[in-house]
Amino acid sequence: MPIYEPITTEFGVKPLVVVLDIGTAFTKFGFTGEFAPRHIIRSEVRCKRTCQMKKLCDYESSQDLYDFLVDFIHMIYFEYALISPKDRPIVIVESLLCPTLFRDTLAKVLFLQYEVSAMLVVPSHLVCLASLAIDTALVVDVGYKEAVTIPVCFGLPIVQAWQALPLGGESIHRHLKTLLNASNTGVKNLPEDVIENIKVMCCFVTKKSRADQLALPRTDMVPPPDVKFPNRGVETLMVTGKTREKAFEILYEEDNDHLCLSTMILDAILQVDIDLRQTLAENLVLIGGSSMAPGFKARLKEELLKQLAEDRYKVLNIKEFKFHAGPYKENYAAWLGGAIYGATEMLSMKAVTKEFYLRENHLPDWINLHDFNTLKSPEGAVKSL
Repeated sequence: MPIYEPITTEFGVKPLVVVLDIGTAFTKFGFTGEFAPRHIIRSEVRCKRTCQMKKLCDYESSQDLYDFLVDFIHMIYFEYALISPKDRPIVIVESLLCPTLFRDTLAKVLFLQYEVSAMLVVPSHLVCLASLAIDTALVVDVGYKEAVTIPVCFGLPIVQAWQALPLGGESIHRHLKTLLNASNTGVKNLPEDVIENIKVMCCFVTKKSRADQLALPRTDMVPPPDVKFPNRGVETLMVTGKTREKAFEILYEEDNDHLCLSTMILDAILQVDIDLRQTLAENLVLIGGSSMAPGFKARLKEELLKQLAEDRYKVLNIKEFKFHAGPYKENYAAWLGGAIYGATEMLSMKAVTKEFYLRENHLPDWINLHDFNTLKSPEGAVKSL
C-alpha cells in the first residue's frame, strides 16, 4: 500500500508540513505526523480600519476577507510555527459546506502572498475517520455556527444526505446569556469569552427525565448547587443550578418544523440506502467543541431513542445507537485526520501545486506566459480530496 508510506526528502528527512483547520470560532494548527495540534487559537484578527478584533467569518467583502487572511496566516507562521511558508506544502481541513469565496480567497493568499509550494484540501467529515480506522460512519459536527451531519459510506461522503441546523456553540451562548440575565442584574453585555468560560466550566447536559421536569412551571426536583463565577476579578456572577442544567436544552427543543439535533441525525439516516441505516446508527462519530460537554452523548442517545417512537421514524427500524470513542478530543478530531492524511503520499498525489494554480487561476502580469507554459502540469492535480 504505497499510498500510506511517509513522505521523505532526497536526504531521507520528513519535511515540516503545516496542517490548518480554520473553524468559525477556533483554529487548530500543527504539523503532520503529530498526535495533537500545537496551538488552538481564536479565529480572529485585528481590523486595521477599526482597530478591533474581528472574527474571520465577519468579513463585509472579498477584500476584507483577503486582508483578514493575510494577517491571520502571517500570525500562524511567524508567531506560532516559526517557519517560513515559502516553498512548503500545507494541508487545509475544511467542511464540505465551506463557502467557495473563503476557499478561493485562502488559496489566493497562500499561493500569491506566501508562496506555499502546494495545498491539499481535505473534507473534515471524511478525514476525521482516519484515526478510527473505519470507512463508514455518520459524522455529526457540532461546531460554533451550526451542526452538520454527513454520512460517510465506504470512504465517500454522501453529500445529498447532508443535514444542517443553526444549533451550535453560538446558539448555546445566546441561550445561556438569557438564563444568566434572568438570575443576575447588569450582565447584558457580557463578552463572548466570559460566556464561553461559564459554559465550559459550569454547565452540563442533563438527563432526559430531569429535562422534562425542568420544563414544568413548578417542580419539586432538587437542582444542582449554584456556582459563584468570578468575572475578570471585578464582580461575581451567580450561576444557578437550573441555569447550569438548562444551558444545552436549546439543542433538543424542536422548532416550528419539529427539527432539533436528534431529528437532524435521523433525517440524514433516512436519506441513505436501507441496507446502510443500521450500520450508520451503530457508527456515530461526534466532532466539534460543543459535543465535549459532560453528558452530551448519553443525552443524545436518549433523544434518538425517543424520536424512534415517532411515526415518521418508525420506518427506520433501528435497534440501537452506538458512539465511537476516538483517541482524541472532539474539538480537534478533524485536524488529527488532516495530520494523518498529510503524512502520506496523498499529499503529493492530490495536492494543488503553486505552478498549477498560477497557470489555471491567478497568473500575475509580471510572469511571461510563454515561459510559464513550459512548466509541466502535475498529473492528477485536483482542487480537493
